[in-house]
Amino acid sequence: MMRQRIAVLVEAALQHAAAAEELITAPFPAVIIGIPANPEHGDFSCNIAMQIAKGERKAPRQVAETVIRFIGNGGGLLSHAEIAGPGFINFYVAPAAWQQTLLEIESQGTAFGLTTSGASGKVQVEFVSANPTGPLHIGHGRGAAIGDTICRLLCATGWDVTREFYYNDAGQQITNLALSVQARCLGIEPDDPRWPADGYQGEYIKDVAVSYLAQETVDSDDRHVTALGDPQDLDAIQSFAVASLRREQDLDLKAFDVHFDVFTLESSLYSEGRVDAVVRQLGDNGHTYEQDGALWLRTTDFGDDKDRVMRKSDGGYTYFVPDIAYHLAKWERGFTRVVNEQGADHHSTITRVRAGLQALECGIPRGWPEYVLHQMVTVLRGGEEVKISKRAGSYVTLRDLIDEVGRDATRFFFIMRKPDSQLVFDIDLAKQQTNENPVYYVQYAHARICSIFENAREKGFTAPEQPLLHELEVLDTPEELQLMKRMAALPDTVDDSAQNFEPHRLTYYLTELAGCFHSFYNKNRVISEDAALTHARLYLLKRTAQTLKNALTILGISAPERM
Repeated sequence: MMRQRIAVLVEAALQHAAAAEELITAPFPAVIIGIPANPEHGDFSCNIAMQIAKGERKAPRQVAETVIRFIGNGGGLLSHAEIAGPGFINFYVAPAAWQQTLLEIESQGTAFGLTTSGASGKVQVEFVSANPTGPLHIGHGRGAAIGDTICRLLCATGWDVTREFYYNDAGQQITNLALSVQARCLGIEPDDPRWPADGYQGEYIKDVAVSYLAQETVDSDDRHVTALGDPQDLDAIQSFAVASLRREQDLDLKAFDVHFDVFTLESSLYSEGRVDAVVRQLGDNGHTYEQDGALWLRTTDFGDDKDRVMRKSDGGYTYFVPDIAYHLAKWERGFTRVVNEQGADHHSTITRVRAGLQALECGIPRGWPEYVLHQMVTVLRGGEEVKISKRAGSYVTLRDLIDEVGRDATRFFFIMRKPDSQLVFDIDLAKQQTNENPVYYVQYAHARICSIFENAREKGFTAPEQPLLHELEVLDTPEELQLMKRMAALPDTVDDSAQNFEPHRLTYYLTELAGCFHSFYNKNRVISEDAALTHARLYLLKRTAQTLKNALTILGISAPERM
């Protein structure tokens, strides 16, 4: 990674300057390498001189001069370095170093862009976690795309990832589901006065009822249930309905190329006594009290703005109590790092769950688990908001979008904005085959390169295998250098995206890389009478295609060869 190589140069220069007694700071702070906003100010920059100037009792620019002198040309990595402003050091990478990255991309192949920063650490990521009461809606879809891409990014950076789906198969919502299916089994329609007050009215309820009466068997990723067909057996109806809708969720997620390793039921936390055990432990630790017939947790002791009810006066637990038990189970399973991807409406639970975990006094660190919250999605068609699905009745389903615009566009659009930003999903834009459509723009770059290779083969040219570095010296136009610089940035981009749980960074990267390719192609002939230049440019595009494909693969998006 070029950024890391620059950091190593600076660190070595500091140590050599200290050994020569030209710098006295010890120890030196961590070296942070940034990228200047203006490309004219270099490829990379560093503010280390300003950080240590006070301790050195020198002006920052004077310290910067010392650092630059000890760096030299960085063993050929740099063309030069210069001081800017109050003491920034700007680094200009030598063209030969950028050309060298093409050989590195070839040698790494499909592994280019992957890093080892995760060092095989264990991490559990919980996402989607939708209760089986209806088809997955677009909010679930955005959560699925963000959560799954975070998992892919963590895997790409060397983490050992477990994907987990947590849902409730009991409680009032599930009872309402069973009553709704039962009503359909008995021929009762939603406009009938006998319809359950809080029943689900979508057409999918009728589908479940028909399957139940036909005594069908349902296999989902975590359930296998055969219907009894008795419309009076509410327990049997509930079991079958949950399995049926879990299967529907599984099918939706598979169509989205999302899978899970573990499924956890909220009901199991009660049946295994985990909820009661957590409540006892919190009481034994002195963090609960009785008031107004309810049991309260002193969450204010751990940063909350007020204490929270754990057990209501009717004896039922509030919803964050099983969450505490669930996360304790995660900790006991050995997950010292846990990431929860959820909708922004879960924001209020973060403080109280973390407070409850601290109150257990079992060694869980503050700030555990980590959270990624996504904002709402608005779907537009023809400039108007789309709200109704024929199947779900009251909302747009994930399957609606996948069926209409395809998996690739759906995934890309869901992750192309920062998770905490609201997202407008424009169906018309997602279906366009123009450069205005960001996923088409990126995929077309890959397909266009593939068509260039076909054209080259017809004219007797192929990209060379393992060329010598001096054969790539002809790649020195501004467009070629910029294309190489963008390719070289993939590992750093993947690392940054994973570290910050921000998949949108990689979509921005892909758009920029595709833009660099299109700019190159519009200004430079690939196939010409100059055989050496033609071969070098074909090699450049071969590596560009590989980089595009590698980045798209991390996002779970295809890299078509024809469009």
